[in-house]
Amino acid sequence: MGYVSATSVPQPRTESATAATGSRRSLAAALLLGAVGAAVVLLASGQTWAEGTASVLGSGVPLKAGGRDVTGLPAALAVVGLAALVALFAVRRTGRLLVAALLALSGAGASVAAYTSVSGTAALDEQARRTTGDSAAVVDSLTHTAWPFVTAAAGLLILAAGVLALRYGAAWPAMSGRYEREGAGPRKAAAAIDPERPEDLWKALDRGEDPTRDQ
Repeated sequence: MGYVSATSVPQPRTESATAATGSRRSLAAALLLGAVGAAVVLLASGQTWAEGTASVLGSGVPLKAGGRDVTGLPAALAVVGLAALVALFAVRRTGRLLVAALLALSGAGASVAAYTSVSGTAALDEQARRTTGDSAAVVDSLTHTAWPFVTAAAGLLILAAGVLALRYGAAWPAMSGRYEREGAGPRKAAAAIDPERPEDLWKALDRGEDPTRDQ
């Protein structure tokens, strides 16, 4: 006759525990993607995006244009994305969906703006006109660095954070819930004021109470 092992059989995880784990993972992923994406966009926007030359007295003068000279939109949208990422925890339900949509749109806008700016020459043309003093001057030998493409890729990270917030944000915690729980308890009754004790009168005044209201 065999014996049944006394070793307990592991029980499957409950659905609530699985959902909580998935919620934490999606929250961590969204925070990481959004923060890294916005930081990279802001960093890359300060780098050189385009280079070229301007002809001055038969010689070529080198010109450079930074990301914010080419287009300031990606950096501005990255700041909007960071604000939306923080605001996700201050709102609930419909408000959270709207903020998540703003987060996704800011990432998409930053990516598109960076990518489409590669074909633009306006920033260097303006530099060429200032350098040569010729209002009709344009940049020659235009080249672009990798930074616009880095910015476009970072914008997609912000977009991914927004998509995660749209999909899983309803299950994420909100900052307001903590304060609601802390403030839900009954307030302590005000201590009785003895008009014959000056210290009680001063304490009541410090609390903003009228010490003569019960007299």
